[in-house]
Amino acid sequence: MAQKSPAERAATIAAGYAFDGSSLDLGAALVDGEVFPDARVGLPLQMMNRHGLVAGATGTGKTITLQVMAEQLSEAGVPTFLADIKGDLTGLSTAGTGSPKLLERTASVGMDWEPRTYPVDYLCLGGDGTGVPVRATLSSFGPLLLARVLGLNETQESSLLLVFHYADKKDLELDDLKDLRAVITHLTSDAGKADLAELGGLNKATAGVILRNLVTLETQGGDRFFGAPEFDSAELLRTADDGRGVISCLELPTLLQQPLLFSTFLMWLLADLFEELPEVGDADKPKLVFFLDEAHLLFKDASKAFMDSITTTVRLIRSKGVGVFFVTQTPQDVPAEVLGQLANRVQHALRAFTPADAKALRATASTFPLSDYDLEEAITAAGTGEAVITVMNEKGAPTPVAWTRMFSPRSHMGASAADVVDEVVAASPLLEAYGTAEDRESAFEKLAADKARAGAPERPDDSRRRPESTGRAASRPAPRGTGSRPASRTNSQENPMVDAAVKVAGILGKEIVRGLFGTRRRRR
Repeated sequence: MAQKSPAERAATIAAGYAFDGSSLDLGAALVDGEVFPDARVGLPLQMMNRHGLVAGATGTGKTITLQVMAEQLSEAGVPTFLADIKGDLTGLSTAGTGSPKLLERTASVGMDWEPRTYPVDYLCLGGDGTGVPVRATLSSFGPLLLARVLGLNETQESSLLLVFHYADKKDLELDDLKDLRAVITHLTSDAGKADLAELGGLNKATAGVILRNLVTLETQGGDRFFGAPEFDSAELLRTADDGRGVISCLELPTLLQQPLLFSTFLMWLLADLFEELPEVGDADKPKLVFFLDEAHLLFKDASKAFMDSITTTVRLIRSKGVGVFFVTQTPQDVPAEVLGQLANRVQHALRAFTPADAKALRATASTFPLSDYDLEEAITAAGTGEAVITVMNEKGAPTPVAWTRMFSPRSHMGASAADVVDEVVAASPLLEAYGTAEDRESAFEKLAADKARAGAPERPDDSRRRPESTGRAASRPAPRGTGSRPASRTNSQENPMVDAAVKVAGILGKEIVRGLFGTRRRRR
């Protein structure tokens, strides 16, 4: 068979990416070193809930790719969630500058470039950074995710599960770390150990391990993240007044000091969305696209129960209209059972400096469809701002592999000035609801009152108690979406930890409604 000319190969790519519906424009095909601006490479909007992977070595352009995708999703009215590790994505709030070099590049790929800004909400974990504080209560976070953060073994995890169900039964809200300490201390005391006698009680040594690990978590920012008011995941589904999707950008200046808390928080957010959103089936565009940066942190040292829950969530959340894109250096960072569900691939360059790198490169190339390219060469030779791409077309089939020169962002590439970010945060409609921490009556206060009534010491040691907030009332804020919040759903997949939870709940005499990760469903 005669070898195709570069023009013929470009025509094949152009035909493979000719979609009927709306799509994101990612770039133009690159064949034998020549850019073909008419061979536009894109991603159908309706297929973005089939999930995806953005991979590549450091410095190859992954962050810029996220920026380009978030901009176009916003223009299509689709909200996005981004994790901003280096602060570069704050450039979304500043219009780009049309330098001669930039304009030459955009013209070469057929992009009609003009500067724009986008509607952004900046968030931060518990106030650690610049943005609206994002918090979660321990009751909502649940025992499985918390055990993951604390690094507990299976025995310790089951004990923590028992503590949570006791708190659920007794209506002891676990808002923050002092609440959980108070419950554990009570269950190992003379007054409280009888409460779990028929279940074997709570071993003091195990309780001691959990308490010590809570101290470690506190030093990593857990004391600021866990608390009230709890962030409502419906806030991520908002659109701006002009119809563009709001980009929720999580600022993470101290990621290296709390990597496990960050990655587990993202799964809590996904689990909350999974439990709350209604089924939508195949829609013209997603309700939300979620980008999980530093994805390798999510899977490192994960237990089987945790991995099963991640896999199930990723598989099923697409029917809720949510697309999940994992962002990491190499596809090998993502377990095979998850990687197999990622239909859209944007592979930036990989570097093969060692035999292990070369093996990883061959494995990556082997996962792409058959192609006219030498994929190992393409993946190693791709320059900054170039990627090897294949996505799912509207018929559910993979598109031709395309070595692509990517489009450029219309907003600023790099961080915005600090005063610009501060101005955006100050104007956020979320700040009033979540800006001030609250110390509500919860397990700590209730157990202290019980001790006082029983003639015990007036209250547990409250040296770690946070000062009373002067902010909003303790009632949960209503979501600020453009429509009403979808009602909670009660369907979930079977999960070993959830099954255990239901059994324990039956023994304790109260049904516990928790989801795939043992997260607590919201009361409506």
